[in-house]
Amino acid sequence: MPRTSPTLISLPKAETTSRVLVFGDVLDDIIVMPAKRPTTNTDTDARIRHRAGGSAANTAAWLGTLGIGTDFVGRVGVGDVQRHTQLLADAGVVPHLSHATSEHTGTVVITVEGAHRTMLTDRGASAGLVLDKITDELLRGVAAVHLTGYTVVTSRSPVAYRRLVSRIRAAGALVSIDPASSGFIADYGPQAFLDIVEGADLFFPSLDEGRLLSGEEEPEDVVRALAARFGVVALALPDGSSVAGRRTGKLVHSPPVASRFVDPIGVGDAFSAGFLCAWLQSPSLAMASRKGVKAAALALGVVGGRPAR
Repeated sequence: MPRTSPTLISLPKAETTSRVLVFGDVLDDIIVMPAKRPTTNTDTDARIRHRAGGSAANTAAWLGTLGIGTDFVGRVGVGDVQRHTQLLADAGVVPHLSHATSEHTGTVVITVEGAHRTMLTDRGASAGLVLDKITDELLRGVAAVHLTGYTVVTSRSPVAYRRLVSRIRAAGALVSIDPASSGFIADYGPQAFLDIVEGADLFFPSLDEGRLLSGEEEPEDVVRALAARFGVVALALPDGSSVAGRRTGKLVHSPPVASRFVDPIGVGDAFSAGFLCAWLQSPSLAMASRKGVKAAALALGVVGGRPAR
């Protein structure tokens, strides 16, 4: 379980001039915290909060807040372009939002019970986002491109993803992948998903996603199994700690940072951003993992998956 000791955590701004391009979902989250177990056919008191979300957009917001130059490419309903553009800009992100005149912005209803969450997802306009939206101009000068598994599993063909990876490599950038959802991956097929994304430089699964993709249970075994396919695997754990490793060498364990626990939403997104931020300054597993868990601790202490404003 997440630690509950209130601690002030500060993350220094990045000193690197590197830029990251993040591509994927930007959604609206409806976060429901029931006062007790809901009863069928009657009311249940609950705290309900509306927050901007989407795994990719969350990661972009954390990167921007940490001082990394960040561009974000996503898709929303036409009536929400200005709102989501402003929210991302407020986090230090340069948004590139396309819109769908006949579709709504994607929405997720998240029921939070302690450290556990249940998500009902309508991806809306985000489902129509295509990889060709990443232009050569956007790739120019980037140090890394961060994608989520939603993008991979909803792509019309793995050819589009592989073509994008070739362009990212040609631009001299790293490929960063967050699987983002064990449910979507289970439906798509774990092996099929791995076959497509294998070879990414940075891979950020949650424990559930890592177990599904590796067939292993223990975090260390999950990392070792997946590290055979990726440059670096950094596994964020539910308590805010992490395990990271490469194909060879020792695993790096980073303990959680004590924080006030509010909800578990966006912890993995924040961890990925913190890890990426440090990695672009100095590719050290220990340093990147430490910054990742500090960012994860900040995410545990706010409602929703974005940095507190």
